[in-house]
Amino acid sequence: MYSRRVVITGIGAISCIGHNVREFWDALIHGKCGLGKVERFDLSGYRTQIAGEVKNFDPTRYMSEKEARRLDDFTLYAVAAADEALQSASLPLDLRDGSVVNPDRVGICIGSGIGGMRTLEEQCEVLIQRGPSRVSPFLIPMMIADMGSGALSIRYGAKGPNFTVISACATATNSLGESFCTIARGDADIMISGGAEASVSKLGMAGFCAMKAMSQRNDDPLHASRPFDRDRDGFVMSEGAGILVLEELEHAKRRGAPIYAEIVGYGATGDAYHITSPAPEGEGAARAMQVALKNAGLNPGDVDYVNAHGTSTPLNDKFETQALKTVFGSAVSKVAISSTKGTMGHSLGAAGGLETIICALSIQHGIVPPTINYETPDPECDLDYTPNTARERVINTAINTNLGFGGHNGVLVLKKFTE
Repeated sequence: MYSRRVVITGIGAISCIGHNVREFWDALIHGKCGLGKVERFDLSGYRTQIAGEVKNFDPTRYMSEKEARRLDDFTLYAVAAADEALQSASLPLDLRDGSVVNPDRVGICIGSGIGGMRTLEEQCEVLIQRGPSRVSPFLIPMMIADMGSGALSIRYGAKGPNFTVISACATATNSLGESFCTIARGDADIMISGGAEASVSKLGMAGFCAMKAMSQRNDDPLHASRPFDRDRDGFVMSEGAGILVLEELEHAKRRGAPIYAEIVGYGATGDAYHITSPAPEGEGAARAMQVALKNAGLNPGDVDYVNAHGTSTPLNDKFETQALKTVFGSAVSKVAISSTKGTMGHSLGAAGGLETIICALSIQHGIVPPTINYETPDPECDLDYTPNTARERVINTAINTNLGFGGHNGVLVLKKFTE
């Protein structure tokens, strides 16, 4: 239990299904898939040639062309989503004069599972083809995964706690969880937090292809990501950013900020099992959910909706199903479950940010987004995953789960805000 209450007052999204929250949410609830053949570069000879690309993104909407050239795409996505999040929270994009909030009490925690993969790839080619003297002086600051936090702190003049969490595909959820704790213990009044990723690159695709982790449905990208379906054959990589403004409740009320939902619990555990495979029966994921619920002071029966990690890989979906059964027991049949990765793919370190936004909007609108491409039931994945069509439902409590390579498990519990 925490002494200071923390609410979500702003949300921002950049994804393959929309460049803002409105487009993002509309695509989700209508099951509009944003996956397709990669257009940014030639993938001939790759096992997987499909992904969820952010298309037609113009960074000069947010900064000068010169500034944009000095930031990797993952940081540019973070800037775009964070600008939207601050605006939706009724906060200015420049906090320095202190007229709205004290910039010393505003922190940043933006995670990235991989960081500047495209920059690293491009500059390696420069090194090999043109020699070390031609490598960009911006290589390191563009590549390092903390630059989302660093760039946003500089952009907005936020001088509070500034750090980055990296836990593979659990990155954004852990970032939000640690930001929640930072506010709850009194070290900040506002945290701008979430995740950003831009790893749809030749090297990134080659690495995941070598692992045989991604779907090979190259001729049918719209149906390639199929969480919990018996015929799933791997995840589909995507990119983007999901950024939220977290705020101490009384601070938010004093300035009349909008409140989307309240964060009431956070759980983080480690599998201590394998570098890529989840622990058998989802043991680590189950413990993370149990920790989050305990910290929230809730019972499993209080949960209305779970946004599952649901990657569309054989092991994740099987073991996550088992984890849900472990946590909820006989009450699991009463919980609405869905994976939204069928629509938007798996954005790695950004996934938890986008999916926490989904939980907040599900609470606000009373809608459970569907798990699209669920066509053939799997006997080992036998829960109600909200197949193919969104449902209306009163949602007072929602859980977001994200699990990462290395055995990282992160879970957030959100509630409808009440006084």
